[in-house]
Amino acid sequence: MASPAPAIYWHRALPPLDAVAVAEHTVEADSARVPGTIAHRDELWDACERALSADAASRLLQEISRLGGRYAHVLEEHIEVKHDAATEQAWLHGRYAYMLYR
Repeated sequence: MASPAPAIYWHRALPPLDAVAVAEHTVEADSARVPGTIAHRDELWDACERALSADAASRLLQEISRLGGRYAHVLEEHIEVKHDAATEQAWLHGRYAYMLYR
């Protein structure tokens, strides 16, 4: 049995040929907050990156369902580091432009 087609297509991966473009949209996502220290910086960055990717995929799936689509093709992403000096925490914030397809 063939596995179902994915609902999210990132950058160069294209949705099926029979998909019909509906409209371009944007979603935003955040990673979990981590201590804003230099210690274990690589591990913290990797954890934030994984959490941001998971949150972005979850948000895209919610939006596909909410807007009555079948696929989302992510066209552009902008990721920036956020820092809260009061709590000494950092996190990643992403903004993803995508085309919704039916």
